Formats: sequence, C-alpha cells, structure tokens
Amino acid sequence: MNKLSAHSYFLRENILPLIGVCLCLYFSYHTLLGNRSVLKLYALEKQIETMSQEKTLVVSAKDSLQKKVVMMRPGNVDKDLLEEQVRLILGYRQADELVFLGN
Repeated sequence: MNKLSAHSYFLRENILPLIGVCLCLYFSYHTLLGNRSVLKLYALEKQIETMSQEKTLVVSAKDSLQKKVVMMRPGNVDKDLLEEQVRLILGYRQADELVFLGN
C-alpha cells in the first residue's frame, strides 16, 4: 500500500511536466515528419522550382509555335517558312541537294 501511495504522489507532483514533455514531443514530431512538416515544405519548394523551369520551357515553345502560326496565316505567308515546312513535311528537295538522315 505504501508503494501505491508513493506512485500516486509522484504522479500528482509531476503531471504538468509530463504533459509538457508529451506536448513537446508531439509538436516536434509533427513539425519534422507530419503532413505539413518542414521536410514537406522543402520538397514542395523544390517541386515548385522544377515546375517553374518546365513552365519557362513550355512558354518559350508556345511562343515559337505561335510565331510560326502568325507567319503562316493567309495574306501574311512567309515564303521561307513555307518552303521549310514543305521540305520538312512533304520531303521535297531540289535536284542538286543532298539529304542526310539523322536519328
């Protein structure tokens, strides 16, 4: 009976520090490894950086294609671009030209 009262006294005296330690451990764990943790934040920042680089490439490709489309509109046809597209798509060439096939 003496041991039970000693444990009870120890628990009553140390309940607030024990709760404080448990709360610190809980918040520390979720700060480092939770769904909204610091590690997830760094991963999302890295993903944002990668996606912004991809966006830059896609926007530049879009601008290039848009420029070609504008040059191929009726009434504003660029003869050099038209010849380039005919050669590329239809495979036309002049008699004195050599064709090198690449991979």
